[in-house]
Amino acid sequence: MSKQRSRDTKPEVAVRRLLHSAGLRFRLQRRIPGMSRSTIDIAFPGPRVAVFIDGCFWHGCPEHATFPKTNPEFWREKIDKNALRDTRTTAHLESLGWTVLRFWEHETPEQVAVQVAAALRPVEDDGDPAP
Repeated sequence: MSKQRSRDTKPEVAVRRLLHSAGLRFRLQRRIPGMSRSTIDIAFPGPRVAVFIDGCFWHGCPEHATFPKTNPEFWREKIDKNALRDTRTTAHLESLGWTVLRFWEHETPEQVAVQVAAALRPVEDDGDPAP
């Protein structure tokens, strides 16, 4: 398990390629203020949008989570702690004025990129699209 990537996973790289090709510029593995060991997978510091691509196994996806048969109590506790940390991280970033977008690794990169781009679009008060 120590060989598992914590960054630059295939789903994350695929989303980054699509975002970059759409002309969106971002920062990678940005440290979260006030949380010394946590980072944002894909950060847009100007508009304060944080994007996380969570692995189904490590973060306890409700659709795809599985637990190893060896030492199941350890793994259940580990994955539950990861999910709790995700919740705390989201709440902390939102309290700092960030928009937090969380996606599962099984979601298609195209769907993720569309949702991220939509979150970055400026919203006009009068309902007209931005020029």
